[in-house]
Amino acid sequence: MILGWFKRKKRHYPEFWLRYLETFNNNKNETIATTRFVAFDTETTGFDKKKDRILSIGAVSILDKSIEVNESYEVYLKQDVFSNKTVEIHGILKTGSLKKVSELDAIESFLDYIKDAVLIAHHANFDKDMVNEMLLRHGLGKLKNEFIDTGYLFSKSKHIIYRENLKDHYTLDDLCAELNVPKVDRHTASGDALITAIVFLKILSRLNRRKHLNWDYLLNKT
Repeated sequence: MILGWFKRKKRHYPEFWLRYLETFNNNKNETIATTRFVAFDTETTGFDKKKDRILSIGAVSILDKSIEVNESYEVYLKQDVFSNKTVEIHGILKTGSLKKVSELDAIESFLDYIKDAVLIAHHANFDKDMVNEMLLRHGLGKLKNEFIDTGYLFSKSKHIIYRENLKDHYTLDDLCAELNVPKVDRHTASGDALITAIVFLKILSRLNRRKHLNWDYLLNKT
């Protein structure tokens, strides 16, 4: 009975959600070099995943230690929820010349872009929760992708990278300073996604030089 209900329910999922799920069907044993990573960032009306909404998503793909800038992703969402307080940070107005799409259209284009890539974000749980909440509002499941948090990865790697004690919590600005990454278009989703991608590659390079670059290390949360 339950299985039959699930199958009936599954048939009502939109095609783009089924298309996204299908990208995980192939069991791949890829190396880090052949794996597609996607660094992404969200700009939001606030920090409450239930009440607040995503205003924009920016993303860029990484393959074989190269950032594919020409295939970057950016979308602005129509604002049903608006907060004057956060405009000072991201600069996104409720109205204006920016082309904006519905939340559902943004979900479709984002899932089509990321597919089964390993997702990279700074303080990833926040972006992950905001996207998952958006998916749930439309009757979809949660993201299936593996996640790597650049803040956490740097924190646990600092003794390998620097062989000295540094602090335990790092903002994206901190990592830009530590790793000498220019802060171009900071506090825009596309700008922060590109910065996060550069930070990620710099961490990988330093881990590789010290023979710590492997899947177990990257994906292990402890």
